[in-house]
Amino acid sequence: MPDAPQQQQLPAPGSELVSILWSVGRQLLLLLPVYLCGYLGLSIVFVILGLGLFMCWKSTRTNKLHSFKLASEYLQNEEQITASTIFKSRKELPSWVTFPDIEKVEWLNKVLAQMWPFIGQYLEKLLIDTIAPLVRSCNTHLSTFQFTKISIGDKAPKVIGVKAHTEMDKKQIILDLNLSYVGDMEIDVEVKKYFCKAGIKGVQLHGMMRVILEPLIGDVPIIGAITIFFIRRPMLDLNWTGLTNLLDIPGLNAISDTMIMDIISNFLVLPNRLTIPLASDLHTAELRSPLPRGIVRIHLLEARNLSPKDFQMGGLLSGKSDPYAILRVGTQVFTSRVINENLNPVWKEMYEVIVHEVPGQELEVELFDKDPDKDDFLGRMKLDLGEVKKAQILDKWFQLANTKSGKLHLRLEWLKLLPNTSQLEQVMKMNKEITMKTSQEPSAAILIIYLDRADELPLKKSGYQPNPMVQLSIQDLTHESKTVYSTNSPVWEEPFRFFLRNPSLYDVDIQVKDDDRQQNLGSLSIPLARILSGDQLTLDQWFQLENSGQRSRIYLKLVMRILYLDPTICAVTGSETLDLETATCGSSVDMPPRPNKTSPSEDFGTENVIRVFVLEAENLIAKDNFMGGMIRGKSDPYVVVRSGGKSVQTRVIKETLNPRWDQTFEIIVTDVPGQDIEFLLFDKDIDKDDSLGSCKVAVKKVLKQKTVDEWLPLEVVKSGRLHVKVECLSLLPEPSQLDQVLMVNNLSQSAHSEEFSTALLCVYLERASELLIQVTVYYPAKEGKLLAVMHSCRNLSVNSKELPDPYLSVVLLPDKNRATKRKTSVKKRTINPEFNEKLEWEIPLEEVAKRKLEISVKNSVSFMSRDKELLGKVIIDLSQVDLSKGLNQWYDLKGEKTSV
Repeated sequence: MPDAPQQQQLPAPGSELVSILWSVGRQLLLLLPVYLCGYLGLSIVFVILGLGLFMCWKSTRTNKLHSFKLASEYLQNEEQITASTIFKSRKELPSWVTFPDIEKVEWLNKVLAQMWPFIGQYLEKLLIDTIAPLVRSCNTHLSTFQFTKISIGDKAPKVIGVKAHTEMDKKQIILDLNLSYVGDMEIDVEVKKYFCKAGIKGVQLHGMMRVILEPLIGDVPIIGAITIFFIRRPMLDLNWTGLTNLLDIPGLNAISDTMIMDIISNFLVLPNRLTIPLASDLHTAELRSPLPRGIVRIHLLEARNLSPKDFQMGGLLSGKSDPYAILRVGTQVFTSRVINENLNPVWKEMYEVIVHEVPGQELEVELFDKDPDKDDFLGRMKLDLGEVKKAQILDKWFQLANTKSGKLHLRLEWLKLLPNTSQLEQVMKMNKEITMKTSQEPSAAILIIYLDRADELPLKKSGYQPNPMVQLSIQDLTHESKTVYSTNSPVWEEPFRFFLRNPSLYDVDIQVKDDDRQQNLGSLSIPLARILSGDQLTLDQWFQLENSGQRSRIYLKLVMRILYLDPTICAVTGSETLDLETATCGSSVDMPPRPNKTSPSEDFGTENVIRVFVLEAENLIAKDNFMGGMIRGKSDPYVVVRSGGKSVQTRVIKETLNPRWDQTFEIIVTDVPGQDIEFLLFDKDIDKDDSLGSCKVAVKKVLKQKTVDEWLPLEVVKSGRLHVKVECLSLLPEPSQLDQVLMVNNLSQSAHSEEFSTALLCVYLERASELLIQVTVYYPAKEGKLLAVMHSCRNLSVNSKELPDPYLSVVLLPDKNRATKRKTSVKKRTINPEFNEKLEWEIPLEEVAKRKLEISVKNSVSFMSRDKELLGKVIIDLSQVDLSKGLNQWYDLKGEKTSV
């Protein structure tokens, strides 16, 4: 009996011979293309190309399998790997390493692991009983399609972290789940008619999934429905088998992954959602396609200091670039025009995007250099659109990431969705002014059409059930629904969205057709003016179809919202100077009275000063090797010190592995948990500096111990350590010890450091005054008019105790007559009036350069009196203004002799 297991392990007779023959056969099979090329008399180039293609495919497959293996190992040993890459052991994880917003949910991972086999049984039934028949019915060539193997594997998805949002709506709970799935899933399919086999074996999926539990109800099961979707496109990687192995060939793999990701996006990436109702009598249409949170109008203005990519004279001279931008918000993608040979391009283009989830949805802008072959990358920026909602108008220069240099200027406006037409006339008027400046007409409204279902459509001419689909058109824009097969009562449940420039002029044309687009099953036309007169700008009902059966009808929900931007909102700006387009849309609100004292926050003036001594290093790795690395050389080391978003650099020590710098730097830090002082060591080279390692010192440790003097081991390198000394200086409020501080600084000053500081001055800049009138002046060549926009005034002063009724009187000097005079409306009882009125003069551009614009602020003191109280005056010399670009500026209002 003990010998029985050993007998089972013995190889079968002849198995080794079969293995050898199979190996030889595989080698001969690989030589078959070479034989065929020689037999057919083809060039050796075909053999080389085939070999190269095979090697590329083999490399891609190897890299993909290696990536799957690494990702799987990381998920299985996440804590140990993280601890080993950051600290020496898990015990060294400091207490301040916390993530207050994102919580770990290991209990949920255990639940998923336990449920995973049963989820697999459900998916197997779903694929075999539901998906496979649908595939077979959609095309005659797939009539023999079937799943031959379905295995979801043993590894369940892992939830890395969860962030809960409960502050947005009392009737919903929002959960953001960071999903990571590296599974051994294996699914094989076969089309017997064509002897075609394909499948996948191994899947990677990483992304953020949002789960919305709404509405919360006062009855079991408490949660009305669960809505699931990805805020952004997740990262997907598939390992193909069978015939689809060809999809791993370089070039095809990127196309195939993109196509599959597009299919997933059409189901699970915003604005698409998967809604699972849990309660009965629930209107799931509002959950599957809710109204957007808002609309963001993106003004792509300009960029500066982009990296040159088109080199001249073989790369000896830096040339220019041909930049263009790609803007993404979820599945909405826009591409700007190309600006040829310019590192400071100006686009001045406008785009409008629908925002469904804030915070969460991001605007991503990528810049590229247009080339005949492959476009070069120039940088990217990302912004959570929740910041735009908070600011309403955000006008800012953004630093480009993943590039050496470059900034991007964007103006972002958050448009509210109004359910009535009270502001429609004002919106249309504002849009006309924007159109004159940008040559692009913005939208005044958005229309959301929810295509629900149709009933009793006519049959085909052959008597068979139709495969209905719907075309929805407004003017020259058409959307198509999905096709529902073999039914005359289809259910689509799809939303469609249209931007409208003038919502009162158009009709919605609806055509119900068979999927071959040849047979018309019915039509319908709905004037948008009918929606404008509806309650809450909504129509939710059955509509009788024309040119169809007597009982044929279609159920639609049409919701219109007016896009409104409050003109009194002040833009939140960056540090750069704004041009005309970024300054005229929207103005500041009335400023409060000037305070007698400043009102800084509680943490103002609580900064700490840290003095960092970079002393020496030893046993650094050698980067400058000789004779191809056979002879070990030296390095030219220097240190970069980073903290609080700033960095300083030591001098370079030539040809040594044990350098001594003796340099000191002073850094201002705040008592915010989680800050580090980073030390990055580099070897100075002619082209690219090599890394010699890095180390960190926690700011919290320095503030607690006051002095840290240590040899720090360098990370991510084989050897080396750095000797640093960090001191936290005491801040004294009395000047009595100033002389002692000066003496100590002179004695401790090193030869290679700048002079030590003796005091820290904190200045709180709160506001400025005396900016009393804001005016925009410009001359659009295509209109042949001088335009002046009178925005607002601030801090007007009057002699009487009552508030003034100000207005502006504007004269185009030197003539003072009815043709050159203009005035604004009167604003009642205010010292901070908002006018936002445009004044026009039809005058040639050559004549404008000889004129001056006199703007007088007057108080309409009496209805009977012709004499108005003058509150201030400013004269703008138009010969000093570049009217083609325009001028937007604040001016001081003083006496009658004031001029600019």
